[in-house]
Amino acid sequence: MLLQIRDSAGVRAEEYASFLTYSGLTEEQLDVLNVFDTPEFTGDVMKGYDFLFVGGASEASVLEPATYPFVESSIALLQYCLSLDIPVFASCFGFQLAVLALGGRIVRDKKDFEMGTPAIRITDAGQSDTLFHDVANPFCAVSVHKERAPELPATCILLAETDACPHAFRVEDRRFWAFQFHPEVDRATLIERLTHFKDQYTEGDDQLQHVIAGLKETPDSNALVRRFVERVLN
Repeated sequence: MLLQIRDSAGVRAEEYASFLTYSGLTEEQLDVLNVFDTPEFTGDVMKGYDFLFVGGASEASVLEPATYPFVESSIALLQYCLSLDIPVFASCFGFQLAVLALGGRIVRDKKDFEMGTPAIRITDAGQSDTLFHDVANPFCAVSVHKERAPELPATCILLAETDACPHAFRVEDRRFWAFQFHPEVDRATLIERLTHFKDQYTEGDDQLQHVIAGLKETPDSNALVRRFVERVLN
């Protein structure tokens, strides 16, 4: 199951295709629950499914549950998966939902937020992690977010970080990984996303082109999706 938090039809299709590409799964193996279509749901939606992907969002905020009622349903779903140890791979918005599901906090950066492909450091714990132990250190990844976790909940093992914030964690004794960056997004897709959402993330074409000029390829980050499938699900 892919829990999708996308309203734009084009971005819905692009995100789904990105998860398929980097996971190696087929369309027959990955269904979608889009929260804009189904804002209220329970853990029962996981019946018959082996794992959960959670995607990103550019049209919602975890800090506005009154505006986006699916935030509470999504948090409850992650708590359900944690209780049953259903494998979870949560990206960006999914990372923020996971932090809240575990009792942590999220803050908003009105300016100077991460946007691009920063170098992310793997922690000592990350160097022995199932997914990260053979990833280059540091590695580049797509990261565009106005909200972040200033610290992680106590049950989380910090796996990767930048100076700005924690970027990846695993929950102790659970098959649950979360990433503030986007493992499923590559440089070319990021350019499409930033162009689509340029009014939201940039101050205009000049800044957009400046950001694009500094983007790097992200093969190590993208490989994490398939590692999850091969090392956790198989």
